[in-house]
Amino acid sequence: MLNTWGFCCQNLKGILDCKPPRPCSCLDRSDLVLVVGRMSSKWSGTALSPRSYRLASDTDMPKVAGIVNEKLLSDYLNHIFPSTSKPQQPAAAFRKPLTFLDLGDHLDTLLAEGEPAEESKDVDGRLGPPTVVLDHTSGFEGLLLVDDDLLGVIGHSNFSSIRATTCVFKGKWSYEVLISSQGLMQIGWCTLNCRFNQEEGVGDTADSYAYDGNRVRKWNITTTNYGKSWAAGDIVTCLIDLDEGTISFCLNGQSLGTAFNSIKIGPGLAYFPAISLSFKESVAFNFGSRPLRYPVEGYQPLQDPPSADLLKAQRLLGYIKNIFTTKIDTQEGKLVEKDSAAWELHGEPTVLVTLAHIFNHFAPLMCKVYLVEGVLMRFLLSILEGGGSVDEHPLIQQLLDLMWLLMEDYEVNECLKQLMMSLLRAYRFSPIIPDLGFQIHYLRLTTAILRHEKSRKYLLSNVLFDVLRSAVFFYIKTPLQVKEAGLEELIPTTWWPCHFDKEGRDEREAREESPEERLRRRAYERGCQRLKKRIEVVEELQVQILKLLLNNKDKGTDEASRYIFLNKFRKFLQENASNRGNPTVLCPPEYMVCFLHRLIAAVRFYWEESKRKSSGVLGSEEAYVPPQLFYNGKVDYFDLQRLGGLLSHLKKTLKDDLASKANIIIDPSEIQAMSMDDLDEDEENGTVQRPAGATAMGGALARPSWLSSPTLGRANRFLSTAAVSLMSPRRPLGTPERMKVRTLSVEQRTEEDIEGSHGNDGLLQGRPPEESDQPIAEKSLLEIMDGIVMMYNLSVHQQLGKMVVVSDDVHEYAVALKDTEEKIARCPKQREDILEELVKSQKVFIEKLNHLSRRLAWINATIYSKDKMMDIYWLLRVCIRSIEHMDRTGSLFAFTPEFYLNVAMNSYSALKNYFSPSNSMDELPGYEETLTQLAALLAKHFADPRIVGTDIKDSLMQALASYVCYHQSLRAVERIPEEQRVAMMKNLLAPYEQRPWAQTNWILVRLWRGCGFGYRYTRLPHLLKIKPEDANLPSLQKPCPSILLQKHMADLLSRDKEMAASFLNSVLNQLNWAFSEFIGMIQEIQQAAERPERNFVDTRQLKVCATCFDLSVSLLRVLEMTVTLVPEIFLDWTRPSAELLLRRLAQLLNQVLNRVTAERNLFDRVVNLRLPGLESVDHYPILVAVTGILVRILVDCEMQGVARAAAVLLSDPCFQLHSIQHLLGESELLSSTVCHSLSLSLPDTDYISPEEQQKVERMLSFLTNESKEAAASAAPTSEEDLCPICYAHPISAVFKPCSHKSCKACINQHLMNNKECFFCKATITGVDDYSKPPAS
Repeated sequence: MLNTWGFCCQNLKGILDCKPPRPCSCLDRSDLVLVVGRMSSKWSGTALSPRSYRLASDTDMPKVAGIVNEKLLSDYLNHIFPSTSKPQQPAAAFRKPLTFLDLGDHLDTLLAEGEPAEESKDVDGRLGPPTVVLDHTSGFEGLLLVDDDLLGVIGHSNFSSIRATTCVFKGKWSYEVLISSQGLMQIGWCTLNCRFNQEEGVGDTADSYAYDGNRVRKWNITTTNYGKSWAAGDIVTCLIDLDEGTISFCLNGQSLGTAFNSIKIGPGLAYFPAISLSFKESVAFNFGSRPLRYPVEGYQPLQDPPSADLLKAQRLLGYIKNIFTTKIDTQEGKLVEKDSAAWELHGEPTVLVTLAHIFNHFAPLMCKVYLVEGVLMRFLLSILEGGGSVDEHPLIQQLLDLMWLLMEDYEVNECLKQLMMSLLRAYRFSPIIPDLGFQIHYLRLTTAILRHEKSRKYLLSNVLFDVLRSAVFFYIKTPLQVKEAGLEELIPTTWWPCHFDKEGRDEREAREESPEERLRRRAYERGCQRLKKRIEVVEELQVQILKLLLNNKDKGTDEASRYIFLNKFRKFLQENASNRGNPTVLCPPEYMVCFLHRLIAAVRFYWEESKRKSSGVLGSEEAYVPPQLFYNGKVDYFDLQRLGGLLSHLKKTLKDDLASKANIIIDPSEIQAMSMDDLDEDEENGTVQRPAGATAMGGALARPSWLSSPTLGRANRFLSTAAVSLMSPRRPLGTPERMKVRTLSVEQRTEEDIEGSHGNDGLLQGRPPEESDQPIAEKSLLEIMDGIVMMYNLSVHQQLGKMVVVSDDVHEYAVALKDTEEKIARCPKQREDILEELVKSQKVFIEKLNHLSRRLAWINATIYSKDKMMDIYWLLRVCIRSIEHMDRTGSLFAFTPEFYLNVAMNSYSALKNYFSPSNSMDELPGYEETLTQLAALLAKHFADPRIVGTDIKDSLMQALASYVCYHQSLRAVERIPEEQRVAMMKNLLAPYEQRPWAQTNWILVRLWRGCGFGYRYTRLPHLLKIKPEDANLPSLQKPCPSILLQKHMADLLSRDKEMAASFLNSVLNQLNWAFSEFIGMIQEIQQAAERPERNFVDTRQLKVCATCFDLSVSLLRVLEMTVTLVPEIFLDWTRPSAELLLRRLAQLLNQVLNRVTAERNLFDRVVNLRLPGLESVDHYPILVAVTGILVRILVDCEMQGVARAAAVLLSDPCFQLHSIQHLLGESELLSSTVCHSLSLSLPDTDYISPEEQQKVERMLSFLTNESKEAAASAAPTSEEDLCPICYAHPISAVFKPCSHKSCKACINQHLMNNKECFFCKATITGVDDYSKPPAS
């Protein structure tokens, strides 16, 4: 653009040297600096100092460089620089001509007019340094993090206090405090004599006074109600009138009234600004270093504003505005007024030299934050006030061009830095109004500044990520106070949904809406739509900012913006991935959520743009991250866990596969440097015994706190009174701790390293043979997409789950309101007292629901809208495709970062649980196909040997367990290829020993639920009335059994006899353990309950006890499932382990029945205690599970099998017929109380069908007859003939070669784990049947 200005550098040099101009086609920026006489070093070859330039004669100017004639120039300069001290200007004919020779002195004179006299440092009524900051040397108590500007502070202990460096003793003074977090704080004034500690702070001593907006009180030893509640982003103005002896406060410019009267004043008393704040609470002070947001008439800030500089800056800006509104018409020889918005610099030397004189004074002033915020930012905002798109306001671009041209680089850099800091502060903490006008205003200016290429690249390289927390620009904060956000006007009618389950469908049968409800709902939806449209305006501006930062077409002489952003973005991810234990360094999750959505929109925009330009490129709907990024070392994953373990380990073990499949050779020295021994040593020496707060002491907290002041600066210092009065910033205490310092390789990467060039694939180096060579997209977009996946894993999913609490609150209050209304309807009219209380409760619930429904509308628009749901769905599909592509690489799959699997599982969970019911998953495009792909992923990888991490394997198992719990996702599992289904079932049927088996067992139970005996309940019958909210628990969803997967299980167990035996033995072993543990624990609980001192039972013990009970029930259900699907495993005694399995099953069933059904037993007593935490422990679930197994083997099987089962059951020493009779309440031995509780368990429940009850009656009748016959025919067995191991069964087996004897059950169970004889320890080589020879 500089080359189009119509004149050249040599021409300008001719003005200076009185030489004829030489033709030139360029305009060099350094020569223009010569023109204005500033920073002569910028033009090599000259030695002109400031103010050394001279024009030979005014008559030469038109000939030299197009300078206008003397009269027109004089008129122009007098118009641009009007005098302020002379009210009546002389006529142009009598006015002394003004030329560039005189302009410097003339400008100096104008700027000196009205300049206030230099004030003394000591102001009457104030003591202390003129620059007021927080006293970080001695004026604090506790642990504090203080920004390097000494204006922002974070509490780092229980109740920390700090005061300012300046005090006041006379006059009227004010200062402002920006509330960064809305927690417990006391803000006000104190004297030097006040002594604070970790319990008492400002307002808790005699000479200190404070306002607490968290508890809405004022403090001065005692406390009373005062003021209003504050929220993050509010500004508290603290006022003290030492003439009248009063202290008052304002909130966001509104007076809260006088808080304290007749405060102590007089000799020796001076008041300091002071604050006390609790842990992690943060504020920022403004004593006058920046313009006060809400100045109060009659009160002056503690720090004097730079009045002289402010006056100069305003005048100089006025001169610049005059230039923008004035045009020189050289043909007519006159000045023409014009609109400043249309002003452009076309290289007019007169204008340019005039501007150079102005910037000679203006540039140094623009390095001061007060002037940048109070003058420049206000002027730039005024340019955009007219509305329209940012493109329609080129004046800002012109002004930035002038700044880069006429100011030194360091001046422009400092000015832009301060300008962006002011914009960020203003955007973050501006109050929310219905049209979001403040936020839109500041974002528009930010967009306009970033549209300027040179400014954008400087800010990207040095400010946005290095100095500022730029993610704040992409955040839309949620209003905590609905009234102040104007939501009552925007959404006048409220409505709330009721009775929705976690899948977003109605729990109960749909009922017709009343006309009134329908009108309310539609009015509420219209209000939500109005709100959504206003929020979309802000979101679109945020996306525009990211589009500017992701521009890769602005290469010019230096790197394109996108590649600068990419390197900074990767470093941002590293900070958040490597500092999980230090929340002050982490980007807050609520910021991450908004940043992620805007980044997805910008990436997909450029992705589609790339597709339009190149026909072979995939669309963003088919996007995935190629496998190469995970193992070629081009992208740094900051030592995050891979599926196969540590990266150093994978490089050692898979180096041959990398060489053969991807042509990547690992340097042996690199392997040695990254060895696990080195990492372990670093861990032991660098991280052990590092206290949580120590990260701030030794310089490890060089990065700043997200909770700190609105400067959002990236440096701070740590103050502590725990050991010393001050800990110097970045100075370690004692011996420095060893820390593993890692420099990101991405800092030095260039566009060629990322995108590649001739023969270089850039990020995609090392393509495996399984991967297509079809271009996907620009490689830089692939890395940004990879970073988006990492962002979701770091904190976005956590925040999505957190914000859904508001929806849950709406549901709870709606249920409470409905219950209250029903009570009002039932309340007798004569009980007016009860009715009055119920009406009060109704009003409270309605008021709370009105507030929450409006807040929910805001959250749904900003977090859970349809567009946001599509973003998360897109992310889910990206992860699934990326994992599928990586899976095809075979062993290289181990290089995949764990977070890809985590994001795939968590994003699906978010879609299912967080975005419903406002948005239905069924409406997502290709949803069923995606469900099937995710089902195949879970089914294949939950037992993948390439995955070694315990946590990720457990997460996969839990995800699969949740997946089969819902009808829609279970059908997706049934749609995956048969080979994968069979492999999944085979992995589920692996023996339970030496692996986490509980989740596997829950999966099998859920596949069976709905088919078992009395197993059709959605809630446990005894909890039906006690805890109705349990309906939403995944384990208590409506039964959805899978007949197809049951068939696969039956086929596997039927064909593979060895697998069936090992699986069932492991199930029986775990059942024996779980039920034994349960009985032992309820014995301890009963003993504790019977003690006279009434000790409380440990809640953890109660939880473990309930878990053991639930495990026992689930294991019994798996046994029921197996007996039903494959009864021959127990009843076909041609199978080697059938008899042993049947005997073990009978033994365990008898033990369970006896423990649960015995008269006045331990189980009954603990159940009747109704202890919190043991709600699931009851007779019904365990008795129906046992009954289902007995009915199957004693009623539903063939006669031969039934006979075997009955014989084994009756021969067990633990068998008691009255335990079976108990199931129908027919035992005469039971007391009426116990009989009533147990008889309700089976026949009187809705979940037992008449057919099932008849089967129980038949089973009882059959067992009664069989037991009588067995008792009549059984011959007494002598003690010598009984098994010497169990003394329950006759001897039936003899061992080889030692000839010792026992029953078959004992020896078969023994040989499962041991091959030595019980008695002589000889190795058993065989077992033969034994029958006692007849007596001689």
